[in-house]
Amino acid sequence: MAVSKIVMASLANCRPLTCAATATASSYQERLVPHPPDLIKWVRREGGFVHQAIKISQHGTNGLGLIASHDIPKGSQLIALPDNIPLKFGDEDGVDEAHSVLVNLAQKVPDELWAMKLGLKLLQERARVSSFWWPYISNLPQTYSVPIFFQGEDIKNLQYAPLVYQVNRRCRFLLDFEQEVKRALENLKQNDHPFDKQDVDASSLGWSLSAVSSRAFRLHGKKLPDGTRIDAPMMLPLIDMCNHAFNPNAQIIQEQDAGSAKMIIKAAETPIKQNDAILLNYGCLDNDLFLLDYGFVIPSNPYDCIELKYDGAFLDAASVAAGVSSPKFSSPAPWQQQFLSQLNLVGEAANLKVTLGGQDLVDGRLLAALRVLLASDMEMVRKHDMDTLKSLSVDAPLGIANEVSAYRTIIALCVIALEHFPTKIMEDESSLKQGVSASTELAIQFRIQKKSVIIDVMSDLTRRAKSLLSKNTTAF
Repeated sequence: MAVSKIVMASLANCRPLTCAATATASSYQERLVPHPPDLIKWVRREGGFVHQAIKISQHGTNGLGLIASHDIPKGSQLIALPDNIPLKFGDEDGVDEAHSVLVNLAQKVPDELWAMKLGLKLLQERARVSSFWWPYISNLPQTYSVPIFFQGEDIKNLQYAPLVYQVNRRCRFLLDFEQEVKRALENLKQNDHPFDKQDVDASSLGWSLSAVSSRAFRLHGKKLPDGTRIDAPMMLPLIDMCNHAFNPNAQIIQEQDAGSAKMIIKAAETPIKQNDAILLNYGCLDNDLFLLDYGFVIPSNPYDCIELKYDGAFLDAASVAAGVSSPKFSSPAPWQQQFLSQLNLVGEAANLKVTLGGQDLVDGRLLAALRVLLASDMEMVRKHDMDTLKSLSVDAPLGIANEVSAYRTIIALCVIALEHFPTKIMEDESSLKQGVSASTELAIQFRIQKKSVIIDVMSDLTRRAKSLLSKNTTAF
């Protein structure tokens, strides 16, 4: 249920809120207008600072980014934006009718889609011919590679139910919100219309949602009467052209003074060499969020994981398949049930989502549950605190046999999870070699990484089990 896309009209005399119909690899790099204003010159003209070595250039396969034209010493200030340049959705817009309409619409947006609230402001400024931010907005991409713009077949090609659910949920929201917007704009006068009487549809809403989710930062916003500042999403022109790295060479620092707030990007403790990209860390995120919000997938992402549902009967089947005797996952003893309650894995308010992969390798709640439910000695279990039972770094707290049984059960879960993918990694890699569309390639890359996470968990736990058994060959 991908959002419909409309061919972009001429922007010579107006700024229609439409989205490009195609989403090829090249169109991801095209700006909203063919020859936008020089963004660096605009930032400097409006009182911002840009290091003389910073330039906008192609950054490998990542599209446009910021590059160092010559060496930059460590600790150098790279970009500084005065408070008037960031694009925010706040009280500074005044209290006119058009702003009231935006505020009312923003209140209908769920908190998890916070980017849509700022997206409304972005669309308003895109529609205004005299917008202060037009030099910035015109440099934004005309389309995005996020999966809400995938064709239906490519959404299926993700092959991963949790992400498919999120994509379809966003698409449904955009289609429903389109109707909310149309009702709010109906019969408004020209001066009261926040989008200059232009039609706002699911496509344009999807464009603005994607622009904000892929470029905005959550920084300190309006100052409250008690002196504290609440976090607020804002778009930082030029700064938001930095691409991502888990080990960045630059960082954002928000300086506050009596009159205003400055957004400053500084080089890290290592020098930046000529032709190096200026890189920021977008966050320690899994590939679900990178693809959903930013439109790319990171190979061998150390924070990537897969999501599973904790289910006693399912775990019984997995443990039997793994050769573990007498599993009790679906019928725990009363004392084991108490531990599951502490782990929030039973009851009406239970959180049944558990993960494999990432920094912890195995979700601590899942590991603790397996250790407890595979144990027969209640007193031995109660000797350990919950943090110990949840930790993979603790060496077999309930004994080697218990630990190996837990590992084998998780490995069996991994085998079942792999079988749920319609294709194997070798088939995926073969499809990529045949040449596919940009969105299909992203979908295939995503599912390859998910399968790789599962295989890595299996390999790691197999190694751990062998190591334990080598210490005690009589475990079984």
